[in-house]
Amino acid sequence: MSDDRRLDVLRAIVEDYVATQEPVGSRSLLDRHQLGVSPATIRNDMAALEDEGYIMQPYTSAGRIPTDKGYRMFVDRLATVKALSPAERRAIETFLTGAVDVDDVVQRSVRVLAQLTNQVAIVQYPSLTRSTVRHIEVVALEGARVLLVVITSSGRVEQRIIELVETPSEQLIGDIRSRITGATVGQRLPEASLRLAEMIETFAPNDRPIVTSIVTTLSQTFTNERSDERIAVGGTANLARFGNDFDTAIKPVLEAIEEQVVLLKLLGEATSGLTVRIGSETGNESLSSTAVVSSAYGLDDQALATLGTVGPTRMDYPATMAAVGAVARYVGRMLADN
Repeated sequence: MSDDRRLDVLRAIVEDYVATQEPVGSRSLLDRHQLGVSPATIRNDMAALEDEGYIMQPYTSAGRIPTDKGYRMFVDRLATVKALSPAERRAIETFLTGAVDVDDVVQRSVRVLAQLTNQVAIVQYPSLTRSTVRHIEVVALEGARVLLVVITSSGRVEQRIIELVETPSEQLIGDIRSRITGATVGQRLPEASLRLAEMIETFAPNDRPIVTSIVTTLSQTFTNERSDERIAVGGTANLARFGNDFDTAIKPVLEAIEEQVVLLKLLGEATSGLTVRIGSETGNESLSSTAVVSSAYGLDDQALATLGTVGPTRMDYPATMAAVGAVARYVGRMLADN
């Protein structure tokens, strides 16, 4: 029971410090929480938590504040993810509904996530290499030109117009379209590219120059990984809202946020579900005063990319985790529906 009570005390300290931004004393714990024990017992529990490294005294005669270790215990054992209010759910759905393409989905997602959490929001663009082929169209244009259209499971649409060595017949275009569709639809893009290469030899020698041009262009589209390196960032100004004790940390955090490689590394480690990294767990000294909450998003069980937030370690973890998880689910659902 003593350990359970100390966990209750730790939970109360985290919740009060996040709410008030002030060190928490034993008297305030008794006033705000029904802990059912004496002031002396609370002081003993706080002393034990301090000895174990879960809380600390920022200066003499002050109350206590959580350490990174304390926040980690709170997230792992004590935090219950808050249910979003009906208004918050409507806000997400309303904001994301009507997006016209993947770029629009990403931009809308980063704005709504920043608004919900009052933190810096980061959304990675869906990865082409993790996507599967949903549809391919081969359309003959005037002369020897052909339009190629690739639609992936992430909702991304790629179009290419190529000049062939000669004008193809309608029968050949139809045959190419049919074989490409059979070889690639439902396949992940890297595998689809391999299948295309194997398909060239199945055509008559006279047709292979045309087929090779089309297959080469499609393969280049499939292996294009630029989208893996694109992210959208919003809500940077929210960092200024977290009080004087965070002011000195803002500059290095902003500098880290500008380095997209850092953010991609953080987001890339969230392969499924919610991931919370606190302080030194981010692996970046500039982010040692922050926490990163992230989640993968995608179609069914297939992760296409990740999104998340960056804020001070003194954040409302249950609310942030709920918002990140909800936006990830909505984005995945939108990609599946469209």
